[in-house]
Amino acid sequence: MPLLPFLCFLFFIIVSQAKVGGLASCDNNRGNYTANSTYDNNLKTLISSFYSHKEINYGFYNFSYGQDPNKVYAIAMCSGDLKPNECLTYLNSSFADLREQCPNQKEAIVWSESLTLWYSNRSIFTTVEYKPTKGVVHGRVVPDVDKFNDALNKLLTDIKDKAASGDSRLKYDAAKYENANFDTIYGAVQCVPDLSSQQCIDCLEDIISAIPICCNGRIGARFYKPSCHLRYEIYNFSNATVELYSVATPPSQSTTNTSSGHNKTRTVIAIAVPSAFVILVAILICFCLRVRKPKHSFEANNEEYEDDGEDEIMVVESLQFNFDTIQVATNHFSNSNKIGHGGFGDVYRGKLSNGQKIAVKRLSIDSAQGDKEFKNEVTLVAKLQHRNLVKLLGFSLEGRERLLIYEFVVNKSLDYFIFDPTKKARLNWANRHEIIRGIARGLLYLHEDSRLRIIHRDLKASNILLDNGMNPKIADFGLAKLFVLDQTQGNTNRIVGTYGYMAPEYAMHGQFSVKSDVFSFGILVLEIISGQKNSINICIGNDVEYLLSYAWKSWNEGRTTNIIDPSLHNISQNEIMRCIHIGLLCIQEEVEARPTMASVALMLNSHSITLSIPSKPAYFYGSETRSLQNMQISDGNPDRSTSHESINEASITDPYPR
Repeated sequence: MPLLPFLCFLFFIIVSQAKVGGLASCDNNRGNYTANSTYDNNLKTLISSFYSHKEINYGFYNFSYGQDPNKVYAIAMCSGDLKPNECLTYLNSSFADLREQCPNQKEAIVWSESLTLWYSNRSIFTTVEYKPTKGVVHGRVVPDVDKFNDALNKLLTDIKDKAASGDSRLKYDAAKYENANFDTIYGAVQCVPDLSSQQCIDCLEDIISAIPICCNGRIGARFYKPSCHLRYEIYNFSNATVELYSVATPPSQSTTNTSSGHNKTRTVIAIAVPSAFVILVAILICFCLRVRKPKHSFEANNEEYEDDGEDEIMVVESLQFNFDTIQVATNHFSNSNKIGHGGFGDVYRGKLSNGQKIAVKRLSIDSAQGDKEFKNEVTLVAKLQHRNLVKLLGFSLEGRERLLIYEFVVNKSLDYFIFDPTKKARLNWANRHEIIRGIARGLLYLHEDSRLRIIHRDLKASNILLDNGMNPKIADFGLAKLFVLDQTQGNTNRIVGTYGYMAPEYAMHGQFSVKSDVFSFGILVLEIISGQKNSINICIGNDVEYLLSYAWKSWNEGRTTNIIDPSLHNISQNEIMRCIHIGLLCIQEEVEARPTMASVALMLNSHSITLSIPSKPAYFYGSETRSLQNMQISDGNPDRSTSHESINEASITDPYPR
């Protein structure tokens, strides 16, 4: 860390509040809002959506709501040792505290021992944020500073690496270090879990590197950044602490109490004495900083995300598997291990030597476009981490063999259940409703909350995998398209995807956007509720209709129950009718009329939001819009007729914006 920014960081820590917990930062540079304004109402709606969940899974929740310039982004992250059912209680009090301390700032953050709550009018997801920094440093110094610092560094390095190795749900670790020369040291670190492992390490190392100078030999300190926080003490403060190094027994209770007493009496002195000196130094520093801009910028969130060739190579090298390893894991790709067929090859189950189960997509050797799809899927999916997206573990290249290695999802794909007359009975309405909500969360992440803005372009029942709890995971990103930050629409001459799920503007004109995925989502919702494929003809007397027009007509005529799968019993009529209504809003012919996935997610999670009246869907039977099954698609080959399969065409030539 450069010297000048570091000294400013040191000054900030020493003169920060000595109050334990409830530290807040109000950013006046991001603008203010007034009571009952659009931004204020969006903020209230967003926070209320947090409470609509019975619990925050793994103590982490991020969401966005509204439209620019009044769009609100928010992150809530409970301490990793906090029970999930307690998280919302702390969220409620933290939000009230933050509104009191920062009544009209568009960006604000509050830290307590139990929770970090942060909201802003800019995207704050998947990016490391180093400023502002808050901290509390205890005054007592240990007798043997060098040995204490050495032990502390070992402890923090260990838990830093373990926390960073966590997944997109939790990046937290706590431990203790015991030594006969001094009191036991307890430590805990945590990162916002939607960061990558390296981003988490960078954030924590930024704190750890400052400790020897600002807090040399001090018995405890707490540091809070928007993207991570760190704490160490000589007494146990975490319910999740485990023993890492055992050389001596922990300190007695009397020692702990004595330490606490010393902390309270000496904290004021420890802050007051160096403050006078530091203030003088800070004045000089700030003057220098106006002349000399430091090379290291902490304003990571204000920079556009960029990838270069070097980053792509690093991603590739870190994920590469040996081909022989995968061949052994799949028993030489035996037919008994074949579990499916994707758009560009077969899929096999396998088991690594460490016991981990995997799914392996073996790309077709004769696929002319395979290299492009392979590059696309590796570079895109490796950067995505969400519980409703299938996780890419790695890849393998040898000769003409190209393999993609994924986490193994035990229950195959949604179409395996929903369209089977027998197996669909395993999916009751509670399962189906959660599948709909999970797909919505995954799409929202792709469209708005990930570090990359991605259009899937091939969302369908066979690309929704189900884990052992029947939770959905969006899969198959071979046709995905990356948008730059401000891009809203793209065009292509190559129409790729699956007929029946394609939005009309894409199928007929090659125009695609986030609303293209919204359309596919609406089709999925109707399929999940009805148990019928969208391409199946439904006979009504002498007339034949497709699912879309049949669903809209039934809803419009007050016969919505006709759409519901007969295998569903004891269902919530209001809830299922609301889902049908949302599905019809998503498949409207007019692109602008379709909701965004942020709005869809709120509609699914809150029954207090009033739904608009859907207009005629695309491919409406008998309308001027021709049925997709009866038309030719222009993709550079006017003589080719349509089918219902994924089109084996090139997707994007390069996943990076230019």
